[in-house]
Amino acid sequence: MTGEPVQTSTSVWDALEEGADVRLRSELMMAVRGAVEGWKLTQAKSAKRLGVTQPRLNDLLRGRISRFSLDSLVGLAERAGLVVHMEITREAA
Repeated sequence: MTGEPVQTSTSVWDALEEGADVRLRSELMMAVRGAVEGWKLTQAKSAKRLGVTQPRLNDLLRGRISRFSLDSLVGLAERAGLVVHMEITREAA
């Protein structure tokens, strides 16, 4: 058990929205993690480059997704030199 709190949704709509949010945060976390690993720097130097503390970077590298908002991950991605695009499409009927 990870010790992370279990989140429950009050409706199916909340669950669907939450799923999209988690998917987007996960994609951003993996992209930032890949960029940081490519730098071949210590965590302390990488954290400084991103403008966060080393423990905060460690949370990201360990995939602690519940500790990051979508907004904060977009900011980290930009500071990592990544370009974030958003695409909105309709689901196939």
